Amino acid sequence: MCNIVIGVDLGGTQMRAARFDCALNLIERVAEPTLAARGRDDVMERLLGVIQRVLPDDLSEVDGIGVSAPGPTDPRAGMLYSPPNLPGWDRVPLRKIVQERLGVTTYLGNDANVAALAEATAGAAVGYKHVIYLTFSTGIGSGIIDDGHLLIGSRGLGAEAGHMILEVDGRISTLEKEAAGPAIARKAVERLKAGAASQIRDMVNGDLSHVTAKLVGQAATAGDILAVELMQQAGYTLGLGIVSLLHLFNPEIVVVGGGVSLMGDMVFVPMREAVEKYVIDPAYCENVPIVPAALGDNVGLIGAAALVTTRGGSYL
Repeated sequence: MCNIVIGVDLGGTQMRAARFDCALNLIERVAEPTLAARGRDDVMERLLGVIQRVLPDDLSEVDGIGVSAPGPTDPRAGMLYSPPNLPGWDRVPLRKIVQERLGVTTYLGNDANVAALAEATAGAAVGYKHVIYLTFSTGIGSGIIDDGHLLIGSRGLGAEAGHMILEVDGRISTLEKEAAGPAIARKAVERLKAGAASQIRDMVNGDLSHVTAKLVGQAATAGDILAVELMQQAGYTLGLGIVSLLHLFNPEIVVVGGGVSLMGDMVFVPMREAVEKYVIDPAYCENVPIVPAALGDNVGLIGAAALVTTRGGSYL
């Protein structure tokens, strides 16, 4: 009988660990900065220390440890492959290290896949077996669940919807490069340099190198016309990506999380408009809600814990 599961979220900025019961109710959480620039060995030792802080004295009470890590990862091999925000982490057998050092069965998952599992088992997609999850933030990550099983591909590298290839004005791009936070900031700068009127210019005192998606979002919330247009455009572009995912996977629900999604209807309305306009048949989007994620900042920890309760990502 399961008593306790441990969820671990290893990010480029922060590392966190939490103790949950088997219904994924949070019992205790600890965190500290990742300090990735110190290198792999330093980060690894401190990560193990963070996990130990939430382990009970009696390890027999622990059903397992789940680790959410930035991609690319191979969950089957338990391997981490050169994540951009963790320099020096090339082909690191993370699952093996954690399992051998702490003596507890360990699972590894890509952060976006793990977030999809979290929303399906404890969040906005509970009760659904066919789920698309997208994180709409600094990048565009995704997780896909098919018939109650996390879809990861032959080496765990699949479901990277943000890197769908696009051709835009004669150049090769990706969904992420056209819709994510840096794209919003880039397009704002382009429009401002072309002479567009916007309070964004005043918000950075004329120094356009300081323009960020977060700042554009603040201007949009205040009603700035250019900022609103850019946010709506980003939502519409993501909606076009969702069209392809609907055609490929025919899900029951689409869940969108991440910082840009917090703009609410400003991005969700054009997102849904793009879907309704470009699906090849309404059957692909009828009764398929496109909804905000429900789990917020704890999604990585909950999803990591869910790796344990689902034995790697199958909850049927």
